[in-house]
Amino acid sequence: MEWIGEPQASHGVTERRFDLDVDGETVPGIVWTPEDASGTRPLVLLGHGGSGHKRMGYILALARRLVRHLGYAAAAIDGPMHGDRVPGGTELTLDVVRRRMNDNSAETRARFTAVRKEWSETLTALKHLDGIGDGPTGYWGLSMGTVIGLPFVAGEPRIDAAVLGLMGLPPDAPGNAARSIAIPLMFLVQWDDELVSRDGALRLFDALGSKQKTMHVNPGKHQAVPPAEFQASEEFFAKHLGAQDGAERLPRKAISATA
Repeated sequence: MEWIGEPQASHGVTERRFDLDVDGETVPGIVWTPEDASGTRPLVLLGHGGSGHKRMGYILALARRLVRHLGYAAAAIDGPMHGDRVPGGTELTLDVVRRRMNDNSAETRARFTAVRKEWSETLTALKHLDGIGDGPTGYWGLSMGTVIGLPFVAGEPRIDAAVLGLMGLPPDAPGNAARSIAIPLMFLVQWDDELVSRDGALRLFDALGSKQKTMHVNPGKHQAVPPAEFQASEEFFAKHLGAQDGAERLPRKAISATA
């Protein structure tokens, strides 16, 4: 893990930018911890949505609230073909992302499969840091964050709880990865989602193998996840990962999502 630039501290949260080499691919990431953190604490990995990046608004806001309210660490990496991994820094539109994700070429499939290992190696590197350590670990990711996160969570035994959603299962898909997941899950559905059918979302929730799973359904389109669900995500992790002693309980602030 190579640190990029100097740590930035603001209102009790330290942000550090890093690059990690995974099989010759540079994976750009950010980790957030309490200022002057030492020892071990819970960690939540944050997966951004399509056309987003590791420091987009709702990722940054959720990371900061997990650090400030619960004393956690949080981390995010740029997904394949996103953020600092876009040649020349070109900003992606959601339409471009949809076309790329529907591209069934061997190269695209390989890149989205490789990111599972990238997340696992990021997790290994983070757990070696003082101030994070080998504590309980969660994963949070909606939309593309679930496309990547669901198979990652299914194959990564160090994940203890996860928030997924804004994704569905096609009628003919076996859903093997979903059925293998046994950890506590919170699953978000937008009832008027223009990208994910209700039936597909319900099929995916039904396929999830966990005995401790909860579906949160809200009206609105794909990108209209209400701020209350970010507070619910925080409460979900506090329940299943525990709260860090000495966490500063600051007033909750609303988060708007584009997933």
